[in-house]
Amino acid sequence: MIDLSLSYMNIITRTFIYKYFYPEKMLVQYSNIPKGEAKVRVQHMDDLWYLSHIIDINDSVSGQTIRKIKIGSGDEMNANVVKKKIFLTIDVERIEFHKDTGALRIGGIITAGPEDIPRGQHHTFNVEEGSILSIKKRNGFLRHQVDKLKESAENRSTGCMVCALDRDVCHFALLKKYGFDIIGTVSGDVQKKYAEGQAKGNFYSDVAKHLTDYVERYSIKHLVIGSPAFWKDELKKELMKKGLHEKVTLAFATCNSTGQNAIVEILKRPETAQLLKEERSASEMGLVEVLLSEISKSDLAVYGIKETENAANMGAVRLLLVTDAFIHKSREAENYGRLDRVMFAVERSKGDVHVISSDHEGGQKLDGLGGIGGVLRYKMI
Repeated sequence: MIDLSLSYMNIITRTFIYKYFYPEKMLVQYSNIPKGEAKVRVQHMDDLWYLSHIIDINDSVSGQTIRKIKIGSGDEMNANVVKKKIFLTIDVERIEFHKDTGALRIGGIITAGPEDIPRGQHHTFNVEEGSILSIKKRNGFLRHQVDKLKESAENRSTGCMVCALDRDVCHFALLKKYGFDIIGTVSGDVQKKYAEGQAKGNFYSDVAKHLTDYVERYSIKHLVIGSPAFWKDELKKELMKKGLHEKVTLAFATCNSTGQNAIVEILKRPETAQLLKEERSASEMGLVEVLLSEISKSDLAVYGIKETENAANMGAVRLLLVTDAFIHKSREAENYGRLDRVMFAVERSKGDVHVISSDHEGGQKLDGLGGIGGVLRYKMI
């Protein structure tokens, strides 16, 4: 048996996969893509974002849900209302995803359920962690929806990492789209300000070593380090010695909390928010720039729903870009069917479809062009 108290520099390292919010990936329990069927279990806040892009209006969605049911006489005054967990199937009429809260609501008309639940009434699924949904698409999955389904079931990281540093303990966390996973903790024997004797080993050097390993293992591009006092400055010296500043973008933040609460506080800091925004939007902005470049230099581009629809129906679109704001607007205006047919036409002609966030500059530029645009295979006559 190894005595940890006698280990190198008396530093106890506990590396583990600790799920602070949820497990890491959505569980696809069943899928039959040709038949347009899938059954999924929500295990992470990211999954709600993915589902908002996978589920369409007119899809059939089934699952356990809570519904208010009247018990007693038909008299409104005398009837008791209770909340009951039941299994329902609805034909989807609306999908509402709130980015600020991560809430996903799927509303529609009841088509199947217990005998005492009238068909044709409206119901809304409040989808959350642990929800299990069965999805049935009448027209099958579009290819970009299949890609989203596969992506949601894979390990995913934003490429950003947070290091919450205290005097003698450090927590490491990988950032997700709507949360984080703690992947390790290091504790060390650090000399106190007025304590006699010398500290055993170099705690900050050991933390820097772990950070270097994590950067390589998880392909980290951005690292945010926060601490309540000057300890982050001591760690910065060690990181500079190891040349980590040449491999990743470093940001330093001050926090008042310690432990896991410190990570939550650091996530709210503007330094972290900016890094996440840049990481998520980089690839999407690149796609928008391709469209803008084609618009400026040639006739191999269209934008706006009318022109893009015409090009898609002719099989001329090789790259279709649609903002999530335009999708939301189409759903609200009950005109999503038209957009859905455009995306289907592009995929049928072997084109690629990408949903672009309206939160960054690239998405806002595309919204300025009508929220939809395409790069063409050939010039339209």
